[in-house]
Amino acid sequence: MQTLFKRTQGLGYVNAGTKQFWIQRLTAIATVSLAIFLVVLLLALAGADYEATRSEIANPLVAVSLVLLILSGVWHMCIGMQTIIEDYLHRPGVKIMALILNVLFSGTIAVSCLWAVLKISFSARPLQ
Repeated sequence: MQTLFKRTQGLGYVNAGTKQFWIQRLTAIATVSLAIFLVVLLLALAGADYEATRSEIANPLVAVSLVLLILSGVWHMCIGMQTIIEDYLHRPGVKIMALILNVLFSGTIAVSCLWAVLKISFSARPLQ
């Protein structure tokens, strides 16, 4: 006969899921807000030529907003996939491998997108 405490040992600590829940909600709010900014930016740049678009992305406010969108979106994606993996994969080896691949995939996406935005931002020439 085991106590409730003994049966739950090793299954995580209290409030661990709550922290992840709140981080996911906050990243969702940030991502939606920044995605609205992105849609407005895309509508404003509709029909613009390549140099005008590069120049707009070189604007520090736009570049920082795009970087924040990438970071919040990728973080939100990583947390969501982690939750799905933890809930639906039950074999420990497969679960650990999937969690590692999730972090590596999310990191690759983040670095690739950040590199693209920063490269455009720092290499764009201002309009004359």
